[in-house]
Amino acid sequence: MSAVYLPEATAGRLLGSWQWDVPALLLVAVLGGLYGWGVVRVRRRGGSWPPARLAAFVLLGLGAIVVTTMSGLAVYDRELFWPAAVQNVGLDLLAPLGLALGDPLRLAVEALPESGAARVRRALTGRIVRLLTFPLVSTVLVPATELTVYFTPYFATALRVGWLHELMYLHLLAAGCLFVLPVLTREQALPAWCTHPVRAALVFLDGIVDALPGLVVMTHGTLIAGAWYLHHAPPGSDVHHDQRLGGGAMLGIAELVAIPFLLTVLAQWARAERDGTAAMDRRLDAELAPAAPVAAADGTAELVRPWWETEQGEVAERVRRQRPGD
Repeated sequence: MSAVYLPEATAGRLLGSWQWDVPALLLVAVLGGLYGWGVVRVRRRGGSWPPARLAAFVLLGLGAIVVTTMSGLAVYDRELFWPAAVQNVGLDLLAPLGLALGDPLRLAVEALPESGAARVRRALTGRIVRLLTFPLVSTVLVPATELTVYFTPYFATALRVGWLHELMYLHLLAAGCLFVLPVLTREQALPAWCTHPVRAALVFLDGIVDALPGLVVMTHGTLIAGAWYLHHAPPGSDVHHDQRLGGGAMLGIAELVAIPFLLTVLAQWARAERDGTAAMDRRLDAELAPAAPVAAADGTAELVRPWWETEQGEVAERVRRQRPGD
């Protein structure tokens, strides 16, 4: 009996072909429901939640999960390698970025009662979470996960076993979130030394490291899951070219995702500097008042020395530089 192959994977068929993935659909429903509940809770308390964050979470985050697991990429991923490669890199790079831009950690803290918010913060400072989100650990999780998927029996087995395929999806998504969520959240989820300049450097480094799996896949001479794709690829397909195409797609998507990620961190850095300068100016306006005379022990008037002449620190030093004639 001859094998039955899908029609050629043209752009139109990839855009128009969809299939249900129940576990992925349940995950999207749960995440979307919890996020929507949080937004409603914050607004009912009189607060506000930026529409841009909601849009990023739903359209880029949840949307990437839906597209990678249920679109034409999922329809063709068992016949061609490159749709599977795009799926995987979308789950561990693109979807986490969208979810993180929505800042679900901060939303949870603002939406929950004080006891619930305290539990969230305790969880963020727990030993296991601290270890997995430690910058030098989480930076290598994504490339290590991708290399493990492709260069162990993991991927080839997942193509045959449905539940392992779904677990691989979740594994890739979780690995990406462990790095991106702590970097972009407004909650304190990273060590104190991980300032905005350090975060920008880490994101730049991450953009380079995330490109490595694509380069390795594209230049690797041995077929990945070769026995499967040699048997299931449509007649006349060049499986070696298919693998090079998949590696190139991984490389391109990794670099494209790195750009908005880095720009977001730089924007946060600029905003933090602006807020810090504004706070310093407010403190100067409040504290720069004329010295008031007080009575000395002998009854004569004595002026109190201004605080900037007696205190040490950045603000005092700045005032002394601005008042050279005093």
